[in-house]
Amino acid sequence: MDLHSGLPLWIAKNKLYGYYHPLRQNIDKTVVIIGSGITGSLIAHELCSNGIDCCVIDKRSISLGSTAASTSQLQYEIDVPLHQLIDKIGEKEATRAYKDCLKSISDVKKVLEETNTIAPFEQIPTFFFASNKQGLDLIRKEYEVRSKNGLPVQFLDKEQLFKQLGINKPGALYNNTSAQMDSYQAATGILDYHKEKNGLHLYSHTLVTTYKKQKDGYQLTTAEGFRINCRYVIIAAGFEAGEFLPKKVMDLRSTYAIASQPLDKAMLWHKRALIWETKNPYLYMRTTADCRIIVGGEDIPYSSPDKRDRLLQQKTKTLERKFRKLFPDIPFVTEMSWCGTFSATSDGLPFIGAWPRRPHMLFALGYGGNGITFSMLAAQILCQIVQGKEDNRLELYGFHRIDKKA
Repeated sequence: MDLHSGLPLWIAKNKLYGYYHPLRQNIDKTVVIIGSGITGSLIAHELCSNGIDCCVIDKRSISLGSTAASTSQLQYEIDVPLHQLIDKIGEKEATRAYKDCLKSISDVKKVLEETNTIAPFEQIPTFFFASNKQGLDLIRKEYEVRSKNGLPVQFLDKEQLFKQLGINKPGALYNNTSAQMDSYQAATGILDYHKEKNGLHLYSHTLVTTYKKQKDGYQLTTAEGFRINCRYVIIAAGFEAGEFLPKKVMDLRSTYAIASQPLDKAMLWHKRALIWETKNPYLYMRTTADCRIIVGGEDIPYSSPDKRDRLLQQKTKTLERKFRKLFPDIPFVTEMSWCGTFSATSDGLPFIGAWPRRPHMLFALGYGGNGITFSMLAAQILCQIVQGKEDNRLELYGFHRIDKKA
């Protein structure tokens, strides 16, 4: 499937990972990871760090799927506000999901440090502003429940928000725990590290066309007819994982993003924080290390790549207009624009682990707007499963919940 189009910033900014190594022989592995983006790389890191024999395969060039189009923001907030998630799954479980995401931000940073990966990673604050009066009611409820459950949060009224951020909105929530990164550079850097240190095999341009369940694992067959025998197969292919799932578990969305020309640092807002709003679909903003501004949003239900792509110019103009309305004094000039497809679940949570009665096919599906922190969670949980250890986080993120009412 065509995952994105236009010119994502990370492809323009980074040297492409010039690696062409299709699988051209039969192999045996303990674990095969399908997908070489940020999710697959984090899983490979956990497995390699624990001495588990694994390889990564991808039908494309390495990390050129959804990761290349990600805006790469890391927040403890997920797409479903905490007070609404509590109504869906209960206070204990909902709060745990938020706290898991909070911890994952520092865990991702630790992985980059452990692998000596030179990829921009900045810890910065977040402003979650009320788009209107209804949004103000939402953030008041959200402030109350986050404070009650010990999550980092401050409430800013209209005057405080204007003083700090310079935008005229009813109020906002603020925390100082978020981060932003270059997930393409991070993914390729992590894979490179383990390729050199642990002999990790990366097979690009290798398409799995069939798979067969065996007594103690799976046999995968590629389009070229080569076979991979493995004890575990881990699907880290985002919404393209649908062909391995017996039932639909997500909804597809098309999203749009633009990146500005570089700006003088003095023109940027308070601490170059992440900014997003209560309106759904929401507008969001971040900056880059070279002082560009990325603006994203304008999500619509996905129907086809052609329809998604035809709207790119229109959506670009809409994002520009919305940004200029918020920050009329910042001279935003679009230099790159792109669109992509992502998946979302009804409760905003990922799907991690094995499908019932398929214990050797594991999934790392970090759907939604907080995919990178979910990917970190998946990497840790799946590594535990492969080692035969229990992980009670599966109670929250497993496939058992698809039969529950959202």
